[in-house]
Amino acid sequence: MAPVVSAALGVLGPLLVKLADLVAGKFGRVRGVRREIMSLQSELTSMHAALQEYTMLDDPGVQVKAWISLLRELAYDTEDCIDKFIRRVSNRGRRGGFKKLFHDTTRFLKMLDSRCGIAKQIHKLKARIKHVKELKDSYKLSETSCSKTGHESVDPRLCALFAEEAHLVGVEGPRDDLVKWMLKEENSSTRQPRVLSIVGFGGLGKTTLANEVYRKVQRHFDCWAFVSVSQKPIIRKIIKDVIYKVPFPDGFTKDIEIWDETAAISKLRELLQDKRYIVIIDDIWCTQAWNTIKCAFPENNRSSRIITTTRIMDVARSCCPCGDDHVYEMAALSDLHSKSLFLKRIFGSEDNCPDMLKEVSNKILKKCGGLPLAIISISSLLANSPAVKEEWEKIKRSIGSALEKDRSLEGMSNILSLSYNYLPPDLKTCLLYLSVFPEDRVIDRKRLVRRWIAEGFISEERGQSRQEVAERYFYELINKSMVQPEDISYDGKARACRVHDMMLEIIISKSNENNFVIVVGGGETSFANHQGFIRRLSVQHLDHELAHLLAQEDLSHVRSLTVTSSTCIKHLPSLAKFEVPRVLDFQGCRGLEEYDMNGIGKLFQLKYLNFRGTSISKLPSEIMMLHDLETLDFGYTQVGEFPTGFVQLTKLQHLIAGGWTTMRNKVGNMRNLREISGFSITRSPADAVEDLGNLPSLVEIAVHLDDGGSDEFRRHAEMLHSSLCKLGSCKLRSLWISRYCGSLEFLESWNPLPYSLQEFYMFSDYYFTEVPKWIAPALTSLSYLDINLAELTEEGLHTLGELPALLCLKLCWKTNPEERLTVQGTGFPSLIKLVLSDRAYITFVKGAMPKLQNLKLSFAVSVAKGYGFYLGIEHLTCLKKVRVLFVTKGSESKVAAAAISKEAGAHTNRPIVTINGRPYEEAANNEEKNKVNGDTPIQGN
Repeated sequence: MAPVVSAALGVLGPLLVKLADLVAGKFGRVRGVRREIMSLQSELTSMHAALQEYTMLDDPGVQVKAWISLLRELAYDTEDCIDKFIRRVSNRGRRGGFKKLFHDTTRFLKMLDSRCGIAKQIHKLKARIKHVKELKDSYKLSETSCSKTGHESVDPRLCALFAEEAHLVGVEGPRDDLVKWMLKEENSSTRQPRVLSIVGFGGLGKTTLANEVYRKVQRHFDCWAFVSVSQKPIIRKIIKDVIYKVPFPDGFTKDIEIWDETAAISKLRELLQDKRYIVIIDDIWCTQAWNTIKCAFPENNRSSRIITTTRIMDVARSCCPCGDDHVYEMAALSDLHSKSLFLKRIFGSEDNCPDMLKEVSNKILKKCGGLPLAIISISSLLANSPAVKEEWEKIKRSIGSALEKDRSLEGMSNILSLSYNYLPPDLKTCLLYLSVFPEDRVIDRKRLVRRWIAEGFISEERGQSRQEVAERYFYELINKSMVQPEDISYDGKARACRVHDMMLEIIISKSNENNFVIVVGGGETSFANHQGFIRRLSVQHLDHELAHLLAQEDLSHVRSLTVTSSTCIKHLPSLAKFEVPRVLDFQGCRGLEEYDMNGIGKLFQLKYLNFRGTSISKLPSEIMMLHDLETLDFGYTQVGEFPTGFVQLTKLQHLIAGGWTTMRNKVGNMRNLREISGFSITRSPADAVEDLGNLPSLVEIAVHLDDGGSDEFRRHAEMLHSSLCKLGSCKLRSLWISRYCGSLEFLESWNPLPYSLQEFYMFSDYYFTEVPKWIAPALTSLSYLDINLAELTEEGLHTLGELPALLCLKLCWKTNPEERLTVQGTGFPSLIKLVLSDRAYITFVKGAMPKLQNLKLSFAVSVAKGYGFYLGIEHLTCLKKVRVLFVTKGSESKVAAAAISKEAGAHTNRPIVTINGRPYEEAANNEEKNKVNGDTPIQGN
């Protein structure tokens, strides 16, 4: 789908939802208003339908793009006008309720004149809608949409099929490991076909790796075939291609042209029934295609193999449902291999690079991010350019525009754009939004999804809240390899993401084309050439020259302002220039206290305000006028208290404070709050602490307790417990309690907390005498537990093992046992991660922790020596990572390390072993091999 179409859909969708809400709500009951809204709704719905037709076009053409651009700007301006109207009418009705609103609205409509400007805006919008509609008819765009346009293009993947082995870099290690897996013989009873699915980002070399494995093992099979599926597969053609590539008897393909899909599948099954076959199914985009294709390959007990490649993790998993199948996640090339590939393709040898080009070469390689396709494409471009530093610097700066214009980079651009084009419209809009963040930025999931919601990109659907839908979109972008996961949580979910530099260039390019986000100071990108009003502004660098250009722009239509550098603040235009922002994000900008915040209270559409990590010590007093605010984040600041009237912000859902901030009385009025963190319980009024129990939507709470030992401290702590118990029938999932000194003895006698609690974090130097009964086994939904115990005992471990949903357990204790503890073969049915932060020496027996993947522990070598340094790792059947810290070091540490590594090496999963913070290999030859290949052990499902 053309990007310009997707961005317009991303604007029109939320606008139509807003119009529908208006018709169904209180404004729709006023006759004059209802008529105007329904008129707009009808016209824009018709245009939205036309846009959806254009999504089917491979190349929309100049006229279609021009019309879509007009419609996009019209949709923006219409929504701004409606928002202004709603605000003005709502302000009038707020004092007298609905009856007064009903009577006043008609009179207000009649009074709309030049003083408020809305009447003129409405008339102009109607004229523009009429004009845009007429243009569609005059351009005959409806006829254009009926005929899909396209042109022949060279498939860049062909190069991967015919690449010479001598020219490949970094493929040997993964190839050899996968070859061993492919040729591993099973028992005669389990010789059914097995599937290897290679998954990863576009351009990583999945097809190349699959083809190299295929070449190495081909001679071990009776027949073989390599076929590509693509985004729009024709199953009948794919099956016929396989038939033509394997030996078949004379007359077998008679009437093949008239075979339907069922006949083709039946014939291929017949052909392969008694053969050991290997087939590569390249570039699968959906599970439905795979589910149909796999029917053609019989289970004939001949140890056949199928290799699939895909960019989508869900597809890879669907290809490998059995334990004997294998999902291999492609990794980027190491720095060493990247440099080797890059320099060999330009100079023929790594040693021939001139010294003057080494620095700029490293910068270009950093931008390539280990992506073989990017390295090959850009090195080809550089090979045809003068070997002059200034020329190479110019190419580095202009890679984004070169992706659009330079034919030598067309193949890479097409490969990367394929994934983007396959996304549904809503996900395209969310992906384009990532262009507001600078290169190499780790983007926090919560920050991103809350911004999506504030921008209006997300709507409730199928019983899911906007928050749930937004988080699903985030994980979908990871699943489809559009962004890279960062900071993986205990439950396997990413807390953040990063955009590959090459993909970011594609996103920025498409964003510029759509006038979606304007980036100031982001490398080569210039905002001076944009068309239309600036709708979203990302300020990444701002010097005097850029500030002068920005000062001449009309900023009254900016919907989001993101400032990512502290150097920008002194040149940043005043907030008075902004009228309609939904998002203001200053995260990490030091010196923000010098910026003039006057006028922030007039930004009535503001939904997201982020001061996190800035140097402010006081919130703007006008903040209490932001009645639509949904997120306020001033974490890691010195803000101590809120302005008077703050509790009037009743739409607030996420409130993240600085760490020692005091709560205001009547916080219970803010009944939409989902998250509260960063508050001092003992510094806040007791009434405010008690009021926490009146927040029915609260999901997360993180609080700090200080000034321990006093009666006031105990009173506040008891009030906190009482409030938490009130939330027992609500949605509370996460509780963080921090305290850096003093006793938390009162926690010992707490009653059961809300049964819905899933996470309990304890940051304190206080130790429970035993596992509290209100935690285990009471909290049956608990999935994360981080606590301190005075002593770790097998009885305590047994008690914790009764928590059925526990995924991650982190334990710290005071008294170190002198003998080992044994984890029995019962309990901990769901545990994935175990972290033991002190000196207990623990061993595992058969059946213990059946799902554990990640183990981290520390112990004294002197205690472990008496037991031969044996841990029982082989009994942890799902183990993938082992991290061990020796509390005492010496000559025996090497013996201990070798013993543990040997034990891990015998494990069927070959878990990665880290000892004292460094990777440890069982033998020197393994270590040397890894140095050469730069690869880590391949892990199974």
